[in-house]
Amino acid sequence: MVLPPRDFESRASTNSAIPADGGIIRRNQVRSKFGYNSPPCYLPFSRLFMKTQDFDFRLPPALIAQFPPEQRRASRLLHVDGRTGALADGMFNSFPTFVEPGDVMVFNDTRVIKARLFGVKESGGQVEILLERVLDEKHALAQIRASKAPKPDSRIAITAGAAFTVLERVGEMYKVRLEAETPLLAWLDRHGSLPLPPYISRQPNPLDEARYQTVYASKPGAVAAPTAGLHFDEAMLSELRARGVSIAYVTLHVGAGTFQPVRVDDVREHHMHSEWYHVPQETVEAIAQAKARSGRVLAVGTTSLRALESAAGGGVLRAGYGDTNIFIIPGYRFQVVERLLTNFHLPKSTLFMLACAFGGMVNMKLAYRHAVEASYRFFSYGDAMLIERNQE
Repeated sequence: MVLPPRDFESRASTNSAIPADGGIIRRNQVRSKFGYNSPPCYLPFSRLFMKTQDFDFRLPPALIAQFPPEQRRASRLLHVDGRTGALADGMFNSFPTFVEPGDVMVFNDTRVIKARLFGVKESGGQVEILLERVLDEKHALAQIRASKAPKPDSRIAITAGAAFTVLERVGEMYKVRLEAETPLLAWLDRHGSLPLPPYISRQPNPLDEARYQTVYASKPGAVAAPTAGLHFDEAMLSELRARGVSIAYVTLHVGAGTFQPVRVDDVREHHMHSEWYHVPQETVEAIAQAKARSGRVLAVGTTSLRALESAAGGGVLRAGYGDTNIFIIPGYRFQVVERLLTNFHLPKSTLFMLACAFGGMVNMKLAYRHAVEASYRFFSYGDAMLIERNQE
């Protein structure tokens, strides 16, 4: 078996699902208590771990968090050393001890909008609308769930005398226009409903309006929260600054596609949803300054990481904005981020694949098995994991 050279596809587009280089694992990295004691064996990820089924794991439904903890910082924290595979259990309250003066942390400052609506078609049929992306003060792209697909130029009555006109179909979504005098975002804030993830099996309540939002959220446009940031309160952010840690921000408006399952057997055939992002010049400068003083770059959440890696095409981080459908799988060569704070993700999801790319496939499978055995809480309102990047 011939492995591609380490520079294979290193100049590939960040929108590509193809690994930047042929990632490898050493079988002797797997802990003996899980039954692997064979001598070192070098195996290419591209041959062994590119089937969706290889990213599956057992997850008891009872571990899916349905409510946030009483306090933001009351979650548990699993530290994973992607270089050695070592695991350490802790509490998120101790997170500031894991960063050093000179480090930079990058947060996603997107704000979740009240994007879920219920309406009635002209025929009388019931409709559920999820606004995926606000385009301007009147227009948006939306997912529409109805017994029959709405036709162009049809109207959906919503509430308070307002309605949406369906303009055209755009892929799996629809372009719609709000028929009201109030600008769309302000109208949603008044009449919309918070779009909790599909694995939270209850209706949103007033507590969710505060807790399914980061304390630093400032740019409205997401339909799902950047959940790694939910663990931080204002006091912890102040503590981090007092320790000499730089705080920087990107914006990536998380779409409902983050919950989209991978429906193909070969993950390289999966097409990622597109999301809008912005990396400010101040953030580029903060990262450059941190690296100049040997500080580390820690992305708070997979969305922050995806924004930074999308803006670093060709190996140079540049300020700017645009759409990204970057799909990170094992073998991807990271350009910017050295540490990742994230929650625990769905089996066979693109987010778990990203975590495997960052921390090492074997390391992450063992870490998730440990998390299940130790009854960590999963998904949006669940516990956190701090991953040191695998160097291979």
